[in-house]
Amino acid sequence: MPAPTAAPAELDYILLLFALFVVPRMLQRYRLPSAVTSVALGIAAGLGLGLFTHDPTIRLLATLGIVSLFLFAGLEVDFRELRREAPVLVQHIVIGIGALGAVAAAVRSGLRLPWRPAALVALALLTPSTGFILDSLASLGVTASERFWIKTKAVASELVALAVLFVTLQSATWRGLAISAAVLVGLVLLLPVAFRVFAARVVPYAPKSEFAFLLMTAVLAAFITRRLGVYYLVGAFIVGVTAQRFRERLPAIASDRMLHAVEVFASLFIPFYFFDAGLHVTRDEFTIAGVALGAAFLAVLVPLRIALVAVHRRFALGEPLRKGARIGVSMLPTLVFTLVIVAILAERFAVSRAVAGGLIIYTLGTTLIPGFALRLPPPEFHPWYGAPAPEAGPGGDSAPAA
Repeated sequence: MPAPTAAPAELDYILLLFALFVVPRMLQRYRLPSAVTSVALGIAAGLGLGLFTHDPTIRLLATLGIVSLFLFAGLEVDFRELRREAPVLVQHIVIGIGALGAVAAAVRSGLRLPWRPAALVALALLTPSTGFILDSLASLGVTASERFWIKTKAVASELVALAVLFVTLQSATWRGLAISAAVLVGLVLLLPVAFRVFAARVVPYAPKSEFAFLLMTAVLAAFITRRLGVYYLVGAFIVGVTAQRFRERLPAIASDRMLHAVEVFASLFIPFYFFDAGLHVTRDEFTIAGVALGAAFLAVLVPLRIALVAVHRRFALGEPLRKGARIGVSMLPTLVFTLVIVAILAERFAVSRAVAGGLIIYTLGTTLIPGFALRLPPPEFHPWYGAPAPEAGPGGDSAPAA
């Protein structure tokens, strides 16, 4: 009897597409974000079936996902909004930096880590994933005012976190930090020149090429920063910020239509990033120590993060604690940023797998909490949570979820 032949690669990919784009939607009715389902599918494929574990195609699609997501986050940066609410945001940043220092010190002492990986773990625990949060706002049942504050606080937090990430990763030597900083400054200075040349020499003769230019520029910048050792997200984010600041010269490059196009592109490819992250999870990360560490992170840091936002807004804006807590809950997800840092810790630092497992459990927990804590209705359409945007209520605010 002939031995059974292996399933063709084409069939594997077809089944994967079905799993990533159909199964998560089926589970959204139980308030399970598609991102969490995609990670779980990756874990099942890697640990359970041994599929796609070293697949370059999956890695390429995952890279497009993370690049487009942070490009989208950069495009959402509006410095006019940040300047308008500067006093509150500066207070928010100062509180965040203080919390980051305290958590890093606690991690360094409790887990006996050197200061650089301890700082990275603190970033993974405290940094909201702006792109992910912004793209799931439509499902959270928040008002227009809450949406504004969630966006501006998340953006401000991520700007600081990216700066801290860069310094932390490049601070092994002063020479390395200086060279990397010079390359990054050069990138920041050259990008506006590239946008001007594109606007003057290409757009008049190649209409509707803005999306391709923006995406390919983000990919190129992402690979440059990846070579610097600060991962893809920094370059993609810088391109998004540059495009946003170039909006008056080339309106189409950061228009609402372009934002929507990038968001749709990200929603198409980011499931592959989460799936790929799940593929790299090992059994060593789900030991008793890893599970206990993840539970401890959730028990301590979730209430702390919500309380910091609520209490600050109570004193700075006179806002009720309950309303401030809703904003704090909405900013809990750290999924993308934490998964990125888990990958960096695995590649560059000899951190125990239990720490990685604790971070994975923590970030999956923080991603699940908003949907249940805000008592949302079962989602239907949104790429991650599935819910349509809430209807406008009196005064233009979106009606809160029941």
